Amino acid sequence: MNRYLWDEENGCYRDYDWRRENMALFSAASIVPLYVGMATHEQAERLSDAVKSRLLTPGGILATEYETGEQWDKPNGWAPLQWMAIQGFKQYGNDSLGDEIAWSWLHTVNHFYKTHHKLIEKYHIASSTPREGGGGEYPLQDGFGWTNGVVRRLIGLYGEP
Repeated sequence: MNRYLWDEENGCYRDYDWRRENMALFSAASIVPLYVGMATHEQAERLSDAVKSRLLTPGGILATEYETGEQWDKPNGWAPLQWMAIQGFKQYGNDSLGDEIAWSWLHTVNHFYKTHHKLIEKYHIASSTPREGGGGEYPLQDGFGWTNGVVRRLIGLYGEP
């Protein structure tokens, strides 16, 4: 995995297309090796710098740094990506970044819930005020299972924002 996915120059993992090799896209998927414990501590430290400068917003972790209109890209944030980032960074001893992501996500979801009285599948987190995420091939879904599960677990760990 490190041989094909680790980008030494930029300090992050990249997606890999076997026909075209490494892709230039930087996304929250770069955090998965931390979540599953496959990165070195040096890689985790370098990745934390990349995430803080390129994906971290006041609302949580962006899906990618590219705005394409697709649902798995900027400006959207997704609950499972937040969870993997929180847990991944904490596993490597970066509790402060994991906690920052957790609180940011809880505040995003809480703000939206207080206004709209529901949880949704994805949130627009690239601006100072969180709102519904967009893009994709189907309408935005309410009460999405992984959003509900991640928020419930984070409230259990951190309390309500």
